[in-house]
Amino acid sequence: MTSFCLEVSGRFACFTRPEMKVERVSYDLITPSAARSVFEAIFWKPQVRWHIRKIEVLKPLRWINLRRNEVGKVISSSNVQQAMNAGKGDLAIYIEEDRQQRASLFLRDVAYRLHADLEVLASNEPSQKYIEMFRRRAAKGQCVNQPYLGCREFAAAFRLVEELANEPAPEASVDGNLGWMLYDMDFSNKDDPQPKWFRAQLERGVLDLTKCEVRG
Repeated sequence: MTSFCLEVSGRFACFTRPEMKVERVSYDLITPSAARSVFEAIFWKPQVRWHIRKIEVLKPLRWINLRRNEVGKVISSSNVQQAMNAGKGDLAIYIEEDRQQRASLFLRDVAYRLHADLEVLASNEPSQKYIEMFRRRAAKGQCVNQPYLGCREFAAAFRLVEELANEPAPEASVDGNLGWMLYDMDFSNKDDPQPKWFRAQLERGVLDLTKCEVRG
């Protein structure tokens, strides 16, 4: 496996705690699954897997309270299938009928360094091909989908970090036990994916995922 490092930043972020049923309340920092999605937004193939190894917090934790209008439902797949079979159908969502107002607690002015390993699975292509593809895309700022910080409206800026020695130190004020956080989803059973959890322990702005116990 080959290791890469990205610096990501954004004006707002929300990594929603699943125990909050109505209001959106963010975790204190980016979750490993959200960090993985940043790498996948830049480069993903069926032959590769991304493994997040370390997260560094580069700015102090700052919060903002917002009240937003959201749509309370999505178009169901069964309605889409019926419309396809019939050749017509009403697949619109009427905002005035389904609008909900929710209070949210977001992070603001965030920046992280994300360290990940690129694993190349069985492939007829050489591993170096995929490694160079990601390095080239990340260095040029190219992506398949715009990376985001928890919610799609919170776009993330990113850059490839080549020399860590020249980078600023993590934010030492972010320290301590943050409790249980979502690690990722286990898709071993595609019909019933299950969440995996870990206890987040930051040491002077660094979350070392190689030392975390993951439970599922």
